[in-house]
Amino acid sequence: MIQTLRYKIHEVTPYINWLYFFHAWGFPARFSFIAQIHGCDSCRASWLASFPVADRAKAAEAMQLHKEAVKMLNELDLVFQTGVRFGLFECNADGDDIILYEQTSSTTLSFLRQQREPFLCLSDFIRPKNADGLRDRIGVFAACADEDIEHSYADDDYRHLLCQTLADRLAEAAIERAHEAIRKFYWGYAPREQLSVAALHAEHFQGIRPAVGYPSLPDQSLNFSLDRLINFEAIGIRLTENGAMHPHASVSGLMIAHPDARYFSVGSIGEDQLRDYAHRRGRTPEEMRPYLVANLV
Repeated sequence: MIQTLRYKIHEVTPYINWLYFFHAWGFPARFSFIAQIHGCDSCRASWLASFPVADRAKAAEAMQLHKEAVKMLNELDLVFQTGVRFGLFECNADGDDIILYEQTSSTTLSFLRQQREPFLCLSDFIRPKNADGLRDRIGVFAACADEDIEHSYADDDYRHLLCQTLADRLAEAAIERAHEAIRKFYWGYAPREQLSVAALHAEHFQGIRPAVGYPSLPDQSLNFSLDRLINFEAIGIRLTENGAMHPHASVSGLMIAHPDARYFSVGSIGEDQLRDYAHRRGRTPEEMRPYLVANLV
């Protein structure tokens, strides 16, 4: 199953994680709670008064930034949307690899294993390939905000930066909403899930959604394999020669349903693991080195 989902801006706005929005603007986490405050003057004044006098000027800045962000989201909603592309594939683990079965062929995705306890690898959360023939399932996804969003307000540096920051959050919000629908309906392994948006952001759902470039999936070149599986261009995502995504407000990765699956960091690896990983990828160690430079000891 490979599908494309399109969401209007207002359909994903409730899923925005404002914590990361405010972090991008240099605000500590406590200021992000303005996004949860009712918009009336009384509620906003009460929220402002809850801060020590020394912090109220910063809180007022956060309040104004959120007000301007919401106004911009309403403007963007008139023109733009977000897109999600996802595929669900039968699969099995084979050591540190995962084999994805397509209709007439298969694709092997290779992963890195931690070199310190608990020595985790993403393939640990997939049913191993063995004689019983039973298969597991895995999701592949990509999501983005319309590319033209990033070029909006180009004549105003502040509003242009605000728009770019919101575009990043919209891409993440789109896959948050889509992943909820996938768990409940398309994949259907959690049909009775009833979680608040805050609980979704706290990742209280079953399974994980590791993204390419994050600690458990540090190799950006994995994007080439995921693109071949689900065709990123169907939602307007293009890859550079090193696997980076355009538009910038894009995210890609995997969806794993195992109830014990958890996030982790691969961390440091040695030359021996680089050679093994490159061999499994069908590449040379020198070809893979630039993608893993941050992990190499």
